[in-house]
Amino acid sequence: MERTVGCAACRDSTPLPFTFTMAFQPILDLSTARVWGYEALVRGTNGEPAGAILSQVNDETRYRFDQAARVKAIELAGQLFPADEDVRLSINFMPNAVYEPRACIRASLEAAQRVGFSHRRIMFEFTENERFRDIEHLKRIVAAYRQQGFMTALDDFGAGFAGLSLLANFQPDLIKIDMDVLRGLDADDRRRSIVAGIVSIGRSLGISILAEGIETAAELETVRGLGIDLVQGYHFARPLIEALPVVPGMAPSSLTRAA
Repeated sequence: MERTVGCAACRDSTPLPFTFTMAFQPILDLSTARVWGYEALVRGTNGEPAGAILSQVNDETRYRFDQAARVKAIELAGQLFPADEDVRLSINFMPNAVYEPRACIRASLEAAQRVGFSHRRIMFEFTENERFRDIEHLKRIVAAYRQQGFMTALDDFGAGFAGLSLLANFQPDLIKIDMDVLRGLDADDRRRSIVAGIVSIGRSLGISILAEGIETAAELETVRGLGIDLVQGYHFARPLIEALPVVPGMAPSSLTRAA
């Protein structure tokens, strides 16, 4: 029954009862001193935080919002991103809003083609903070997305319900370590040991590791010392609505062309 509802949702063009846009925050690669990509973050059209928008999403609008958010992020990326094919767009998605993976990705593929943005530059993030109704269905989503050429990432690793269990069931391309795990790790042996363990797991499984929520130089130096090259956080730049933040010290070819 749920899959049938999903197919109907694909054809539902009813406008959402609220508006939103996207802000972008850079993801940096310390090994190359370049911008690796930008994460698209939901914001209100008047600058409202993500929570103010997500609180309006319910069971009736979840599918339409998830689809609209993907398309909005891709359309803005087509306008703002540099031509550098290595700079990626990271989009959060709701696995519980995906009914049939190949059908539900169609709008994203069409949007990418429409604005001339290679879908191979797109990474979809799902968070372990969301309780998944069907792990087997999530495995099918990740497999289908990877077959289409998209990257996948497990967000908020270490803060949710079943991080290690999820890794035992399928393999994303990237793990984003939650900021609460990283906060103050420069002065906390236990946190450093946990992060070192995650890095070791990633290396064993061939999964890239990203440290998110970096806010201090000490945190940055500690994660760098643990072998993490991909980083994100306020220490580098705060998200900008419908614009790309400039990051001092990063390669010019990877910076915004319209901010």
